[in-house]
Amino acid sequence: MLTLTHFLTLGALLFSLSVAGIFLNRKNVIILLMCIELMLLAVNMNFVAFSRFLGNLDGQVFVFFILTVAAAEAAIGLAILVVLFRNRQTINVTELDDLKG
Repeated sequence: MLTLTHFLTLGALLFSLSVAGIFLNRKNVIILLMCIELMLLAVNMNFVAFSRFLGNLDGQVFVFFILTVAAAEAAIGLAILVVLFRNRQTINVTELDDLKG
């Protein structure tokens, strides 16, 4: 039988893995976007777990809003990444730090 503690532990593990991925890898933009998506999915899992075990549907409604934001973030982030790669021929974050107005 899975309890609330199991889901919250897995959510905390996924969230801390994504935070570690953001701080340890600051070179590749694609991995940074994947870590942000993993972070949002960990939060979604915690919302669904609390919603299920408390018998309230509010957490599941928040999940729909978060999924909408995550989809928009992924689409816009990848579009910006494609434009940057076409202009600079790299997706290395350290080489993208100089902007010219």
